[in-house]
Amino acid sequence: MMRTTCVATRLAGGHANNALPQLATANVNCRVLPGVTIDAVKQTIVDTLADPKITVSLVKDAHPSRPATLRPDVLNAVESLTKEMFPGVVVVPVMSTGATDGLYFRNAGVPTFGVDGTFGDIDDVRAHGRDERVGVKQYFEGLEFQYALIRMLAK
Repeated sequence: MMRTTCVATRLAGGHANNALPQLATANVNCRVLPGVTIDAVKQTIVDTLADPKITVSLVKDAHPSRPATLRPDVLNAVESLTKEMFPGVVVVPVMSTGATDGLYFRNAGVPTFGVDGTFGDIDDVRAHGRDERVGVKQYFEGLEFQYALIRMLAK
């Protein structure tokens, strides 16, 4: 979570099961750390492949945003509510490794934070899998957490 990561998420090639492919493609999804340029990530991929016959191009333009500065009123509300609903749980600010619509708000000058009161089973991580899910109890706890937090911050 402290470095830029790139993973091939889709691979395609060939036209038949019994023939060598004349063409192959890979979609590489990168989670780019703030302060790292898209051009630098692209160049690292090009350098790693080290084959001028391979073309590397962006699927779409990136619109990176600066991270929002954590506001004390938001953090205090999250800590207070967490202590009330989930005694013993420690609040630790982290940067999400996934993409959110927050970048559009931050690029428009609106401080944006992601806060989630939904817990999962650490031994049963199914994020982005075919059977991605959250427990029923945890779902309703998360809803209660979000509702209470919005009410606290809207005062």
